[in-house]
Amino acid sequence: MKHDLSITLLLIGLFLASHLVGLFIIKNYLPQDKSLPLGIEKPKFNEKTSYIPIFIAIIISTIVALILIKFSAFRLWKVWYFFSIFITLLVAFGAFIPELFALGLAFVFALLKIFKSNIIIHNFTEIFVYGGLAAVFVPVLGVFSIFILLILISVYDMIAVWKTKHMISMAKFQFKSKLFAGLSLPYNTKEIKVDKKVKTKKSISRTAILGGGDIAFPLMFSGVMLKNFGFIAAIITSLTAAIGLFILFLLAKKKKFYPAMPFISLGCLIGYLIVLLIF
Repeated sequence: MKHDLSITLLLIGLFLASHLVGLFIIKNYLPQDKSLPLGIEKPKFNEKTSYIPIFIAIIISTIVALILIKFSAFRLWKVWYFFSIFITLLVAFGAFIPELFALGLAFVFALLKIFKSNIIIHNFTEIFVYGGLAAVFVPVLGVFSIFILLILISVYDMIAVWKTKHMISMAKFQFKSKLFAGLSLPYNTKEIKVDKKVKTKKSISRTAILGGGDIAFPLMFSGVMLKNFGFIAAIITSLTAAIGLFILFLLAKKKKFYPAMPFISLGCLIGYLIVLLIF
């Protein structure tokens, strides 16, 4: 098992919390013509082919991030990070409170996340961020397009972690800048160390992480289920996605990096089949 069971369950719990909150946010901004705060425009993509511009945007964003890593451009990364957090939190908070209050709250939490972040502030904002992001794209995604997008992202994830390893470099860069896009849970664990045939237990500090894409893309999938089949169907696919993630954590070994999206995407597919049987 990659992490202690309690930490693994907490990470899964935060994943599900992000999805539950995210689904309420997505529901608030459906249908397509429902406006976002401050007149932010939703993309006008064709539902059947929307996976193409979205995937292209992901590739472009990755290239920009790799350029920032190459030149250790921490300040530019902070500006980009702040802007992304601010916009997604604005959309997320705007689903629950008046627009101007959402604007102020998003600005404050984005600043705190940059300059005064701790485990509570970081993970609290992460719970809302992906709902805000998904609310922008779910209205232009259909069942076919979200399936293709999950396949593309899963293949990309495997290549980025196992082949090019640039996903690992990006994660390390984010930790070095203290601005990680995803859930993060630092913890202490005791491991057995063998020294000259003598076994001793040593306390080691570790961090359990889950990348933002591993939350956002299955949430988009559940959002599409919400749009087409209703809230219960969306909850089912979020749960099966979480089960897929849990299986990965059970099978994974410590100190190794794994692509999570293939496991999560398989969970989404199983959830979709269950939805078809029920609905």
